[in-house]
Amino acid sequence: MGVLFWAIMIVVFVIAEVATVQLVSIWFALGAFITMICSYFFDINTFGQLVIFIISSSFFLALTFPFMKKHRKAKHVSTNAELDVGKNAVVIEEINKDNGTGRVTLNGVDWSAVSSDSSVIPKGSIVTVTQVQGAKLVVELKD
Repeated sequence: MGVLFWAIMIVVFVIAEVATVQLVSIWFALGAFITMICSYFFDINTFGQLVIFIISSSFFLALTFPFMKKHRKAKHVSTNAELDVGKNAVVIEEINKDNGTGRVTLNGVDWSAVSSDSSVIPKGSIVTVTQVQGAKLVVELKD
């Protein structure tokens, strides 16, 4: 292996990095760059080049890992359903678990609804949304 091989590997790793945009192969590209420089200036056998590549790639990974871990934390993005929790709705069909009935209107949209404590809530009552379960709202009678 020589300078040309490592130059090709740099290009391959950079293309892979650009294609994934996940910071997966950038460390390998940097390791290949260091190995290419070392093999250009020094007469190093194949095993020595592989050792330099592994050590330098590991070094760059270890150097940037704390930074990446800090900035890669997934941020919670609220869904539209979560935005409905805490809002008031009007009961348009009696909510009764035993009868399997219950509909409310929330922001002009008709929803299936159940009571959070399994109580019967009469038509016309104002309720508060406590949870969204798929296409069903869990509600409680507003005080």
